Amino acid sequence: MANTKSAKKATRQIARRTAINKSRRSRMRTALRKVEEAISAGDRAGALAAMATAEPALVRAARKGVLHRNAAERKVSRLTRGIAKLGK
Repeated sequence: MANTKSAKKATRQIARRTAINKSRRSRMRTALRKVEEAISAGDRAGALAAMATAEPALVRAARKGVLHRNAAERKVSRLTRGIAKLGK
């Protein structure tokens, strides 16, 4: 257990940051799932609408350090490619 003033403060900060990151990660995953569900259902319009919210969520998560920048770009790319296949 933390026994110095600075260690106790660090513990509080970590707990607060963990809660914030958990919220951001959850929001990002929900947005991703909505896009993936629309793609699997073959709903191009729904997928485009979901992608409009998912892409900013991914970029924000990468910017805040919840997700690596390259991972966010990879996910956006794959989702975009999936939506493009629906148009054919």
